[in-house]
Amino acid sequence: MIIDSETNSLYLADCLPKKYPVFFSAFEKGLKENSIEINWLPGAKDVWARDYMPIQISKDKFVPFTYAPSYLIETKSGTCSISDTESICKAIDVKTETKSNIILDGGNVVKSKDKAIVTDKIFRENKGYDERKLIGELETIFEVSKVIVIPSDRYDFTGHADGMVRFLNEDTVLINQYDKDKDVFQVTLRMSLYNAGLDWIELPYNPYNNKPYTSASGIYVNYLEMQNIVFVPVFEINEDECAIKVFEEQFKGKRIVTVKSNDLAQKGGILNCISWNILWD
Repeated sequence: MIIDSETNSLYLADCLPKKYPVFFSAFEKGLKENSIEINWLPGAKDVWARDYMPIQISKDKFVPFTYAPSYLIETKSGTCSISDTESICKAIDVKTETKSNIILDGGNVVKSKDKAIVTDKIFRENKGYDERKLIGELETIFEVSKVIVIPSDRYDFTGHADGMVRFLNEDTVLINQYDKDKDVFQVTLRMSLYNAGLDWIELPYNPYNNKPYTSASGIYVNYLEMQNIVFVPVFEINEDECAIKVFEEQFKGKRIVTVKSNDLAQKGGILNCISWNILWD
């Protein structure tokens, strides 16, 4: 698959500046200072572009999945917020493959070149599938040798993998430092990675006092990576400095740009969630 470090084009929902003006002002400043052009997704109904836009498999292959997350389709307002991905792709001249019947949010796909990580939410939202057949079909679509399933974070209503883990390379991932989660969840997560042959490095993690509890403040793993640059969310808390040091150590040779993300994080998503970054001519 195309991985984040290969991407050179950034698309954002056209409603982002209006819905989150404070965050967007800070983000736009960082993008301009690093000569990254914003491309817009016209007619988007919400800002979480990662979730509803197709997944890029190769330079010219984009696969759309069925976007029907349980946390949206259970309410009328949630259903009304689902964007028309097909019309958006037509407007930006992105040609897609046949839409997959698998219900899958883009935020629940963490990619390396030959692996992908999803949470067990994939099974809950595709109950008509045999689990082994479902994973095999994903491996075929993604053109990878292995799809790794990890437990979803019970405190994350989205159930997405990109708030928990990200690939550094084929053998190592960044994960949240779940210091206060001394229970079965933390052990199961680590053993899922270990059994898949992956090592891990911890990032600071402190969402424990967030109000509302759905806020993603204090979660640094939801960063945006592109060619030669990493945008890191910061929250004006003690963990910011330590998180920046980890990024500087693990992404040597890349520019590290911080973005104040508190107001965006209140809705449960951060930089990776709002970004559709692809490899484009």
